[in-house]
Amino acid sequence: MNKAESERLGSLFERHGYTSTATADEADVIVLNSCVVRQSAENRVINKLNALKSLKRSRPDMTLAVTGCLVDSDVESLKKTFPQVDHFFKPGERPQWLEEPTLVLPRHPSLSVYVPIIQGCNNFCSYCIVPYRRGPEKSLTVAKIVDEVAELVNRGAKEVTLLGQNVDSYGHDLPDRPDLADLLMELNAIDGLVRLRFLTNHSKDMSSKLIETIASLDKVCEQISLPVQSGSNDILTAMRRGYTVEHFRRLINEIRSKIPGVAISTDVIVGFPSENESQFQQTFSLLSELRFDTIHIAAYSPRPGTAAARELEDNVPAAEKKRRLEILEQLEESVATEINARLLRTSVEVLVEGRTRGKWQGRTRAGKLVFFSDDKEYTGQIVNIRIDKTSPWSLQGQLIQNS
Repeated sequence: MNKAESERLGSLFERHGYTSTATADEADVIVLNSCVVRQSAENRVINKLNALKSLKRSRPDMTLAVTGCLVDSDVESLKKTFPQVDHFFKPGERPQWLEEPTLVLPRHPSLSVYVPIIQGCNNFCSYCIVPYRRGPEKSLTVAKIVDEVAELVNRGAKEVTLLGQNVDSYGHDLPDRPDLADLLMELNAIDGLVRLRFLTNHSKDMSSKLIETIASLDKVCEQISLPVQSGSNDILTAMRRGYTVEHFRRLINEIRSKIPGVAISTDVIVGFPSENESQFQQTFSLLSELRFDTIHIAAYSPRPGTAAARELEDNVPAAEKKRRLEILEQLEESVATEINARLLRTSVEVLVEGRTRGKWQGRTRAGKLVFFSDDKEYTGQIVNIRIDKTSPWSLQGQLIQNS
């Protein structure tokens, strides 16, 4: 979401005559797009703001602005804490000093672009700060999203990833109540669009209609992000996730039965308040059973203002959180090694993104990173690659020449 918003801000400044610069010392305007989902991310923003104090003092005419999730409703408090900042504006908003009435898109989009379709979140998971910083869910209309994607494709984009804190809630706040499945069907008809992805789903809201729609549409990729967060029902209740392990397991089985070859990633938090060894082992067992392509693992850290920070003691020692995290990382590597090894000597379809260290790189429809060598130009092309080497994190192969 932050990357998509940063791209739009960059294009907005370009429309007002600005060009990007590589160093802060040369900038007339500096905008920090902040993330505070974890304490370490918020610390980086604060450290950067403190580091810019001297630059602002030496160049008072320079404009320093902050957006993203650091900016909550108490802007006056932020102004007192960071007097060096000229402007604060909320995530997804435009700088007030740069009015722009028309839709702002990346002028020269990359092959793969992000398109926000719903902002905010209504779920209030006990550990999460996002609903407090981004506010309640607010969907863009289907017509506006279709127009934006069509224009991005017209400018060169081939792959679009739809974004939302909870994409499964898309449309519930609109008058005609379209859902994500309806939107995907509309976008699938856009000429020139090659691939469609979306994230992130919520396990309590993902519907059978959506799963069946994914399976039926040729441009929607076989890749799904579905956070589980814990394998313990007690911990899920404390997290206020709104589903059980049994529901999650049924959902995964339904996805795999209806979408052959699907790659599923998940998110997990270790060391949530009062998580004991037995509850952690339940998480380990669930991940071992369901065998995800990718697991994004985080150690719990309290976020001021959330229910967990107010009501629960952060009582799992840091060393124990680290141990549990490392155990799951080892499991992830082992499972990913086995999953990717199945692709050895098979042919995969790759959208080529560009060159990296002398090799072409791109991704399969399932999101697997693939490298291959060839002297010709392939940027933006769909090619077939025969895989001759696999690892947990990427694949390598040879181009299959068309006859």
